[in-house]
Amino acid sequence: MPPLDPALDPDVDPRALSDADWRAILDPMEYQVLRQSGTERAGTGRYLQDPGPGAFHCAGCGQRLYGAEHKFHSGCGWPSFFDSVAPGALTLHRDRSLFMVRTEMRCSRCDGHLGHIFDDAPHMPTGQRHCVNGTAILHVPAGQDPVAVFAAHRG
Repeated sequence: MPPLDPALDPDVDPRALSDADWRAILDPMEYQVLRQSGTERAGTGRYLQDPGPGAFHCAGCGQRLYGAEHKFHSGCGWPSFFDSVAPGALTLHRDRSLFMVRTEMRCSRCDGHLGHIFDDAPHMPTGQRHCVNGTAILHVPAGQDPVAVFAAHRG
């Protein structure tokens, strides 16, 4: 029997899922980024171009993270946003890997790795660039049911 999917059933606690459950739910690249704190190669992920109105949800658990109105083109090779949809959507951690100090952001619902925040966007309202792995998010077009979008994505 396949594991219960937190993106398809909001009553499923994503933190209770095992590593094997996540491997069964996510595609290999989503698993590598979200569950192993990986990073897709610059310029290779989803959503480098604007997919239109809607919202961006965690590809792991389905939590709404960003509105399309927060997305901007930074030229960094990953989708960029200047703010999340609401306080508490993200958890922030100090990341000291790769011989630098960065602010890592994770989904507050499933603890999936999303990317990093940089204070290098002075032309944006917050001055921040949320540099997000496109693999870690799924765009839900305005007016569409998130569960239906996730069901189609999971195939």
